[in-house]
Amino acid sequence: MRHGTDRNAVTVGLTLLSADGAEDDIPLIQTIGLLSDWFGPLVAEALQRRRGGTEALLWLAERVAGWGRVYVVEALCRQGAARSRAWLLRHACDGDYLNGYFAGQVATTAHLHEAITSTDVDDDLVDHTGRLLRVMADCGGMGMTLEHYPPAPVVLAAHAAHLAQQSPTANRYVDAAIIADYLTAKPPNRCGCTAEQRDHIVQQYLAVLDRPDWRDAVRAGLGPTSDFFAWFTGHVAARLRLGAFSDVAE
Repeated sequence: MRHGTDRNAVTVGLTLLSADGAEDDIPLIQTIGLLSDWFGPLVAEALQRRRGGTEALLWLAERVAGWGRVYVVEALCRQGAARSRAWLLRHACDGDYLNGYFAGQVATTAHLHEAITSTDVDDDLVDHTGRLLRVMADCGGMGMTLEHYPPAPVVLAAHAAHLAQQSPTANRYVDAAIIADYLTAKPPNRCGCTAEQRDHIVQQYLAVLDRPDWRDAVRAGLGPTSDFFAWFTGHVAARLRLGAFSDVAE
């Protein structure tokens, strides 16, 4: 691994280290893990085996994206959330489409339902919960969806309630709107809810999104010439009849 001149040679060395448990090799494994798209699976396996490997995985998780992030976050989930729970609850999802592979694992391993309903809830936790719910709403074929997540109604209701206490931002508005749109478009059982639970949660979200300060925040925060703005207004905002975009629809 230190002197290989191509990826195949380094892969052989990393394969040997992934079957070992020497802690002295952690810095070396951690560094090669930055090339995560290629070496990510073996790095995750190697660090899992070592005392101190969780800290190295967390270090990597802050620095990798794409498939590399999938490998590292899944390894953290396999280890359990004893030392990584706070990070998993607030930072695991970075907005990439591939987050769908591990969002449900994060919610389950980190006991999201307990965290979001506790008395010690901060903005980072609420925001990340919104990202997790948005991903789990529509990641069928990749990972766990809301339909197969038993605490879904509890977590959705708690997120909507906390959202009402937050300052408005464009990102918070968009996450909440996309979640509400999914809940509205799908049968209640596909959302892990009863019809009554689903309808109540949607009304909670819409009540927040219809506030004047939230309308102003999303209009100021979304670039009106962007492709995302066109998609969001033409689909999500139109289906939910969001007042912030009524003039655009017309």
